[in-house]
Amino acid sequence: MYNRRNFLKLTSLSGLGLLMSCKERKFDYEEKINVKKEFPIVISTWKHGLPANQAAWEILNNGGKALDAVEQGVRVCESDPEVKSVGYGGLPDRDGHVTLDACIMDNEGNAGSVAFLEGIKNPISVARLVMEKTPHVMLVCEGAKRFALENGFIEENLLTAEAEKIWREWIKTGIYKPWDYKSNHDTIGMLAIDNQGRLAGACTTSGLKFKMHGRVGDSPIIGAGLFVDGEIGAAAATGVGEAVMKTLGSFLIVELMRMGKTPQEACEEAILRITKKWKNYDEIQVGFIALDKYGRFGAFSIQKGFEYALYKNNKNELISSNYFVKGV
Repeated sequence: MYNRRNFLKLTSLSGLGLLMSCKERKFDYEEKINVKKEFPIVISTWKHGLPANQAAWEILNNGGKALDAVEQGVRVCESDPEVKSVGYGGLPDRDGHVTLDACIMDNEGNAGSVAFLEGIKNPISVARLVMEKTPHVMLVCEGAKRFALENGFIEENLLTAEAEKIWREWIKTGIYKPWDYKSNHDTIGMLAIDNQGRLAGACTTSGLKFKMHGRVGDSPIIGAGLFVDGEIGAAAATGVGEAVMKTLGSFLIVELMRMGKTPQEACEEAILRITKKWKNYDEIQVGFIALDKYGRFGAFSIQKGFEYALYKNNKNELISSNYFVKGV
């Protein structure tokens, strides 16, 4: 007779079987991976990742921590007025305000983030302080700015003369095409693994140029623009943040690696997910980079043109990613 006792017994057995199955899968996955661990490694998005990588590598090569490396690495871009998509010199929103977003995450799952931050040149360092000095993960707008000032940061005008000139030319027409994949989406995301095998990641941006005032993209969102799991790997995104947020792309990549996919396979699957969910995906650009705990890496994008910088074995090089939309 099928009664409550039998039901509970079967449920318990099923649960035990599932638990054993999960443990066996994890064991098999660990056993099957016969990869020589290659540390340290740093990987970042776009051409401006090259000087960022150099700064990160100097820390890693001297035995430093991955967390310090990614912070100092992306600060290079944040402080460079020639980089029009990150930090000082970033192009403003449609009202002429430079608003910055950033997040950072370590191998233990600690994370800090700031969004819609104005007047502070290095938001990645503010994000790290949020992680280390507060019980929170994210601070935004005036609260984030106040926190930065209270911790020694200096308020500065981040709108450079060149960025202002570009903005004033734009407002003559006010034509806004946020999904133009040939436009400016050059967030820098950086992932690193140090000599001790510790993973960390950072992501920072000034967002879409001429965006609506108040818009925040994927870059400061843990799981979207960046995700790190020290037991598995890390991933970061660049491109149209709305598409990344709707699929939690970086978290998805790490979970796919958890299930046994390589970083390259996981990046490809995450892009495929966007193409299935996003109408007119061929009009946008999204790119992912990934790094697992063994030092294996991957990158993939929707459109041709995404480049990533890789520093390993004392060599820093810019590599063109493979992409989904062919014939472009």
